[in-house]
Amino acid sequence: MSEFWNDILLTFVPLFIVVDAVGNLPFVISITDQSTAEERKKVVNLAVITASLLGLLFLFMGKLVLDLMGISVGAFAIAGGLILLLFAIRYMTSGHMVEVIKEEMVAVVPIGTPLTMGPATITTLILLVNQFPLYIVLISFALNMLATWLIFKSNEWFIQYLGRGGLKAMSRIFSLFLAAIAISMIIKGLRLEEILGAVS
Repeated sequence: MSEFWNDILLTFVPLFIVVDAVGNLPFVISITDQSTAEERKKVVNLAVITASLLGLLFLFMGKLVLDLMGISVGAFAIAGGLILLLFAIRYMTSGHMVEVIKEEMVAVVPIGTPLTMGPATITTLILLVNQFPLYIVLISFALNMLATWLIFKSNEWFIQYLGRGGLKAMSRIFSLFLAAIAISMIIKGLRLEEILGAVS
């Protein structure tokens, strides 16, 4: 039994770090700052469902899917970074990332992917499933998605605490951080492509 919990810990922690629900919470709040409480709940639920389904897909068939489509992890990282960068630029220039009526789109992109289920998380899942029993990684992934859902659900508390003015100011600041994360993701993707090119 101790080995079971040790394996759970060894798989849960790296996934928790790369999913980074705590770090992504400010972006969830920023992206949904013009939505109603009901719309925010819907966004959180759809985002976690999207991330969970994508995670399960890559957990069971990750390397196969990427190989079949001829997509490297580096290229996936670059694409994810470009998407985030476009959202960040749109927010800084127009004051919102997407129209409020399109909360389903927001939940899928960018919250579900690439923020929650991004290249780092997908790569980690693929690596873990090659090192630990599938059921161990599956349990850790499920626990991470539950933790992510609970953390994202806390956005209502932050909104009530900060108020609309504070929320708007924080959204502006974090849109810059989102742009920085996007550029960092693109740079990492380019480095991965360079490494893969050197190996091949």
